[in-house]
Amino acid sequence: MEPPSKVSLPEKKWQMREADATVYMNFMKSHCCYDAIPTSCKLVIFDTKLQVKKAFFALVANGLRAAPLWDSKLQKFVGMLTITDFINILHCYYKSPMVQMYELESHKIETWRGDSFQNVYLKFPGPFLISISPNASLFEAIYSLLKYKIHRLPVIDPQSGNVLHILTHKRILKFLHIFGKRVPKPAFIRRQIQELGIGTFRNIATVQQTATLHDALSIFVERRVSALPVVDNHGKVVALYSRFDVINLAAQKTYNNLDITMQEAVRRRTCYVEGVIKCYPDETLETIIDRIVKAEVHRLVLVDRADVVRGIISLSDLLQAMVLSPADITE
Repeated sequence: MEPPSKVSLPEKKWQMREADATVYMNFMKSHCCYDAIPTSCKLVIFDTKLQVKKAFFALVANGLRAAPLWDSKLQKFVGMLTITDFINILHCYYKSPMVQMYELESHKIETWRGDSFQNVYLKFPGPFLISISPNASLFEAIYSLLKYKIHRLPVIDPQSGNVLHILTHKRILKFLHIFGKRVPKPAFIRRQIQELGIGTFRNIATVQQTATLHDALSIFVERRVSALPVVDNHGKVVALYSRFDVINLAAQKTYNNLDITMQEAVRRRTCYVEGVIKCYPDETLETIIDRIVKAEVHRLVLVDRADVVRGIISLSDLLQAMVLSPADITE
């Protein structure tokens, strides 16, 4: 069916060539990771001998999305347990509402071999953790986050070996939004998002509201996306279902039935959800940044005036365009 209206999207991404295009890149290079660590935050650490199920329940209880893994034998941090691991377990072992997932009940973290990219400790024999020093620049942190396609970057003290904080795209952009006001605004942030070409405009991962929750998990695993716009038969966005919503299945103990429709899955959510925060192609980059930071979300759904999904603008897209692209670093 032909959508009610169309949006003209760029064939090639517009190149920011103004003299001030490097403002945000230089800002990130002049600030270290320690600068972005909040004065107070919550950090939970799991021993690799902990049961997987208990670990996921602990994430839910503390409102967290990930936790560093400590190997008591090696006496060092060896990986991260993330919501992606929970999704992988459900996707791998779920059969039907009548078949219990014994793997979730029996596995310890050290025996679960998930395929989360960041959780390489659980994939390969040699312990390895992507981390960063508190003295490293925020530019280096952004580079690591985008290069390795991870959403959590542990800041580890090189002397004590302790995890000080878990840096995220959201924290870094918020830091820039607060303290970046001290630097002159570059001209390109007043340009329209469709002109800049920031975001993903083709082959957008969405899920029909009539699809099952297990279908959504399959898309999370295969497309490696962090959220899915839930759409109706006309492609109009009606909700947003994120990976964080999946971890709350553990809180509600409803992960044994993944055959429910997405419409029902969205309706059953009792916890806080970030909702569908939308943006339009003719809005400026400055407007987009303000909205995504103030709403404290990880992405905006780009829609036309009929609310039909036309793209996704994520925190990664913004940091890539504002910080890495001016340094000629592409994804």
